[in-house]
Amino acid sequence: MYEGKRILIVEDDQEISRLLRVILEKSQMEPVAAYSGTEGLLQLQNNSFDLILLDLMLPGKSGEELIKEIREKSAIPIIVISAKVDIENKVQVLKMGVDDYITKPFHQEEVMARVEVQLRKASFQPMQPTKMGWRGLKMNIEKRSVTLNERGLQLTNAEFDILVFFINNPERALSKKEIYESIWTGTYYGDDNTISVHVSNLRKKISEITTEEYIKTIWGVGFMLV
Repeated sequence: MYEGKRILIVEDDQEISRLLRVILEKSQMEPVAAYSGTEGLLQLQNNSFDLILLDLMLPGKSGEELIKEIREKSAIPIIVISAKVDIENKVQVLKMGVDDYITKPFHQEEVMARVEVQLRKASFQPMQPTKMGWRGLKMNIEKRSVTLNERGLQLTNAEFDILVFFINNPERALSKKEIYESIWTGTYYGDDNTISVHVSNLRKKISEITTEEYIKTIWGVGFMLV
C-alpha cells in the first residue's frame, strides 16, 4: 500500500539511520538518509518526499531549526525520533508543528505503525463528504485544505484531523482520550500533552484570523467546538 513512498531520514547516528532504512525498506518504501540538519534541508530543496523522520540533536542545523524552516513552506508530515524524553522538549516541537514524536530507544513495530498512520492521513481519499464546515470554517477533505472566513489556514496533519473530528462532533464535549484515540495508533495513558498542544496550535492559527471563539476548553473533560 505504501510501496514507493519516499521517506527522508535526518539522523546523524549511522546505526540508527541504517535501522530506520531497513524498517522502511521492508514495506517497499524508499528511504533517503541525511546525516545533518543542513544536509536534510538540502535534500528537501532538491527532492520531493512523502514524510520526514527527524532527530533533534543534529550537526549543522538542529532538528528544531529544521522544523521551523520546513513549516514556513510545507505541511509535509514530520515524525520526530529523539532521545529527548522530557515533556518540555516534546511540547516545544509539537507546538512548532510536528505530527508525532517517538522517543529512543524505539520499537520497530511502533515506528512502522506511526509512519503508516501519517502516510494514510496524507493520502486519504474519502467517498463522502468531500467538503464540510462549521460557521466560518470550510474544509476540503480531498485536498486537505481549510479556510476560515475565506482565508487559508495552514494546518499540520494532526491539526487537520483534530479539526475534522471536532466538526464531526460539534457542540459536544470531547475528552482528550477520545480525540487521541480517534487520530493516533495506540492507547491514551492520560499524561500526554499531545492533544493540548495541537489544540493550542489550532487556536493560535484561528486567532490570527478572527477574535471569535471556536474551540472552548471544558475543564475536567477536554474541548468543544462552539
